[in-house]
Amino acid sequence: MIAGRDSEPTTTGGHAYVPRSFFDRPVLDVAPDLLGRILVRTTPGSRMQLRITEVEAYAGEADPGSHAYRGKTARNASMFGPPGHAYVYFIYGMWWSLNLVCGPEGQASGVLLRGGEVIQGEEEARQRRPKARRDTELAKGPARLATALAVDRTLNGADLCTRDETAPLSLLAGQPGPSTAIRSGPRTGVGGDGAHHPWRFWLDGDPTVSPYRPHKPRHRKPGLDATQVTT
Repeated sequence: MIAGRDSEPTTTGGHAYVPRSFFDRPVLDVAPDLLGRILVRTTPGSRMQLRITEVEAYAGEADPGSHAYRGKTARNASMFGPPGHAYVYFIYGMWWSLNLVCGPEGQASGVLLRGGEVIQGEEEARQRRPKARRDTELAKGPARLATALAVDRTLNGADLCTRDETAPLSLLAGQPGPSTAIRSGPRTGVGGDGAHHPWRFWLDGDPTVSPYRPHKPRHRKPGLDATQVTT
């Protein structure tokens, strides 16, 4: 946990919420510290919780693998802050992905949530992911995670730090993963100059962690915008 009074979790309704100062740090500090934290997804009549087990860090304009590498656009504007907000994008014209924005406002960086364990709201997750053979597969991979939690473009820019139990997204302190259990390696599907950055972090041996796959060039389908086929 970050030192300092402002960075201590705030307890509301029996839950310890992670404060904005948690996110206002370098992305490579935030990413592994997210492991073991609890993401809360609230919709009318439903409250789900996901224990985060796998993430990837993206360092904005300093990172060839980041959507923000070439600067700010309408699509990636949420990445430029303030920290503690969601960046949601559509990829390959098929799936949503959920990222948590971190670092100083104006310096785009974020953490992609790649995998987790649904610990509350399993029934809702199964309804959205009927092809999952077991519960460990409900949120195993970023597209599955987003589908299980009903993530779409309406959550782009959502504030995780409102400390409001009705907020669509929030983050609880949970039980941070012990450093001895955290592993790191290249990011899945990232090519070019960013291919070998060891910025994927996961909890060793956890069955909800997705398998690593190296980058494979994808050809744009007719009719798709080019921004829909980047990683």
